[in-house]
Amino acid sequence: MALHESVLEEFGLAPLWVRRGLAAREEAGQSDALQSPREHADGVRRAEPATQTSREPLRASAEVQPPQVQRESTPRFDETAARRETSESQTDFSASPTFDAPPEHDFAWFDDPTASAPAPAEARRDAPALPSIHTLDWDALAERVAGCEACRLCEKRTNTVFGVGDREADWMLIGEAPGENEDRQGEPFVGQAGKLLDNMLHSLALARGTNVYIANVIKCRPPGNRNPQPDEVARCEPYLQRQVSLVKPKLIVALGRFAAQSLLRTDASISSLRGRVHTYEGVPVIVTYHPAYLLRSLPDKAKAWADLCLARATWLANGGVPSNESK
Repeated sequence: MALHESVLEEFGLAPLWVRRGLAAREEAGQSDALQSPREHADGVRRAEPATQTSREPLRASAEVQPPQVQRESTPRFDETAARRETSESQTDFSASPTFDAPPEHDFAWFDDPTASAPAPAEARRDAPALPSIHTLDWDALAERVAGCEACRLCEKRTNTVFGVGDREADWMLIGEAPGENEDRQGEPFVGQAGKLLDNMLHSLALARGTNVYIANVIKCRPPGNRNPQPDEVARCEPYLQRQVSLVKPKLIVALGRFAAQSLLRTDASISSLRGRVHTYEGVPVIVTYHPAYLLRSLPDKAKAWADLCLARATWLANGGVPSNESK
């Protein structure tokens, strides 16, 4: 070995001889970003020839980098690959959903919109206490009925049907509930049934508004003209009781099955209730057919006339005075 070659080898500057396939393996190793510098260097050492006895011109050294250069370039490449891998992992992680972040929707529409508002019962509890119905005069009672929301019948009504007639009458006629025409006009017994009722009163020498007051058990029309529910009757009855107390009639005529059953608190049929004198709030009660029923069942008009005769006799017995004998 020449002196200059031994000196170069002593300083680690001697040419490094590698096999022809080693360069391709180095390129493949560089493409693998996960390969560590130590593994890369080990592969280079394993690729070194067992002997370096053959010598070629020094220009071959220019084709292969010295070991120090390789040791420096490999970590540099791995750092770049590691940075690229870290960047990709961060990109993937940032693209994944973040469970700590607030959801896109807060699902506020699941909340009950009325939860913040006081319930009707609470609102009524907080409102000033209203005077008892049994203490109201006519005007206050009519106003209370007009604004009543005690049951759900108020939701579909057009008008409340308070009552009409002489407020100091001897005769008080009580029907069932308002129909479509009554709900529209706010007055009981209108239409064909109302005309028939006027004729019935005329046969007794009476007239609507003259010694007669007309009201209903229910002040609001039930949907579809159905029969009122028991709770609806119970909530509306105090108004009727106060009307009876204010009128102070000598006689009540219950018109129809539902009115009779509600006033007398019974489930008996109208045929079994007819022909007898009952009482409501201390006032005599006579039961007869509803005028709307008589329009559909003409043969029962004779029975209705018999009921009116009984009513007149009861009224006279209770201190009633015929109009031709009054002042």
